[in-house]
Amino acid sequence: MSATVSFPVPSPHGPRTVTLSYARVGSGEPLLLLHGIGHHRQAWDPVVDILATERDVIAVDLPGFGVSPALPEGLAYDLSTTAAVFSAFCEALGLDRPHIAGNSLGGLLALELGREKVVRSVTALSPAGFWSEAERRYAFGVLLTMRQIARRMPLPMVERLSRTVAGRTALTSTIYARPGRRSPEAVVAETLALVNAPGFDDTLRAGTDVQFTDDLPGLPVTVAWGTQDRLLLRRQGVRAKHLIPRARLVRLPGCGHCPMNDDPALVARVILDGSR
Repeated sequence: MSATVSFPVPSPHGPRTVTLSYARVGSGEPLLLLHGIGHHRQAWDPVVDILATERDVIAVDLPGFGVSPALPEGLAYDLSTTAAVFSAFCEALGLDRPHIAGNSLGGLLALELGREKVVRSVTALSPAGFWSEAERRYAFGVLLTMRQIARRMPLPMVERLSRTVAGRTALTSTIYARPGRRSPEAVVAETLALVNAPGFDDTLRAGTDVQFTDDLPGLPVTVAWGTQDRLLLRRQGVRAKHLIPRARLVRLPGCGHCPMNDDPALVARVILDGSR
C-alpha cells in the first residue's frame, strides 16, 4: 500500500509540518527501510516481497527524494534533523521501536536512529559516514557527476539506453555490480529520481563534515558491504567494525553499492537475520 503521512517536527522557529511518502506491505515486527541519496524507496523493490513474508515492511522516500516533498523552510537536511523527522514519522505511524535497514545515506540514518534508541535493531548496507576525507570527496564527486550527466540526458535517450543491458550498465554500473538485472522501467524511474530530487544538493552539502564515531552498545547491529562497491569502498566496513565492535560485519560477494538488486535473496537474509 502506497500512502503519505504528515506530522509536526520541531524547529528553532516552531513546529514545521513534514510529509513523507511510503509503501507498506507484509506482517510481523515492523521493519523500516531507508534508501540512499538520489535514490527512492523503489530501490528496495527486489527484496520487499521476501522481507514481507516475515516483517511489516515500511519503505520510505526520504525528505526531498522520490515523491516525498522537500523539507519546509526552517528544517535543515543535516543528520540530527533527518533523524528527528524519522523519529516523528515512527510516532505518526505508531511504530514502537521498529527494526531498521538502510543503504548508503539510509544506512547512516539507520545508525543515527540506533544511537538515539529509536529502533530495536540496525542493518546498514554500505553506510555513509565511515570514510576518510579523500574517500568522501571521491564519493561526492561521483554522485555529483552522475547527477549532472543524468540531468543532461533527454528522457527518450534514457528510455532507449534502458532497453539494453549495455545501456543499463552505462546508466547504473556505479551503484550496481549486476546492472543487467535491473528492469528497464526501474532504471528510467531511478534516473528521473536522481534528476528531480529537490533535497539532493542540501543533503550532500550537509554531509560534508559527517563522520559516524559512536558505538551502539546493547543494540543488534549488522554492517554489510558489497565486495564490488565502487562508491564507498569496502574497507570502510572494517572501520565501522572497529567503531562498533559488537556489530556483525557481513561480506556481500559480487554486490555493488546498492546490493538489494545484485543479490536480493542474500540481502533479504542478512536483513532478516539482523532483525531477530
